[in-house]
Amino acid sequence: MVRYALILKAYFSTIFADYEIQANVIDWEPSDSDINSGTGKYGTCCDEVDIWEANSISTAYTLHPCTSEGQTRCEGMDCGDRDQRYQGICDKDGCDFNPYRLGNTTFYGPSITTGIDTSKKFTVVTQFITTDGTDSGDLAEVRRIYVQDGRIIQNSKIQMLGVDETDSLTDGVCTAAKTAFGDNNDFKTKGGMSKMGAALKKGMVLVLSLWDDHSANMLWLDSDYPLDKDSTEPGVSRGTCSRDSGKPTDVEANSPDAQVTYSNIRFGALDSTY
Repeated sequence: MVRYALILKAYFSTIFADYEIQANVIDWEPSDSDINSGTGKYGTCCDEVDIWEANSISTAYTLHPCTSEGQTRCEGMDCGDRDQRYQGICDKDGCDFNPYRLGNTTFYGPSITTGIDTSKKFTVVTQFITTDGTDSGDLAEVRRIYVQDGRIIQNSKIQMLGVDETDSLTDGVCTAAKTAFGDNNDFKTKGGMSKMGAALKKGMVLVLSLWDDHSANMLWLDSDYPLDKDSTEPGVSRGTCSRDSGKPTDVEANSPDAQVTYSNIRFGALDSTY
């Protein structure tokens, strides 16, 4: 099973002028597991929309607002590292929509017949809905639609939280999920949909990648996470992968030629891109 994750991210973009480029070498601590990574005195923070994080087992789209405006250099508590996760500038948890985590375990995966069959090509559509239906309105909802084999497939319905007919992210859904899962609602604290919408209006940079996870072995996407909780607790089980899977050394050794093709990327009015 390939455990690299495919990801389309949208980062906040700011145009810089007359600035000095500095290497982040002060107090640098190399990563124990990744020779290309580490942490230094400074970090960089920005609003983030994970449009599609996925592999063949699980998928999620996630919103991460920040209290800062634009890309911001952080240090100390503002970076939210380690035990200061919720004191940082940005919502590191985010508000996510993972069909498996939200109760529908048969919507997405290999050879699925009732939703998205990940053994075949499909199109991912993300819609940003405003309060008044205009491009200038405040963001109120982020909706997911798929297209496969010529069929338009609506997103999975949430099968918990007391909002069974909901299939998208809103402030209400995010609060309900955080409450049901016993998670810190840093999404609300950092500004929720309103802050996310404000960042989108200013512009985002599209980033596409294929990656593995040296911090949590991708368990947050497709297994049980966090590891100190039982899989029967709400929100812990996110996919069918085992708790000891996803180690980057295994992934890179077993799937050295893994690749992905992103194609037909479009941006436009609702229902015009598929």
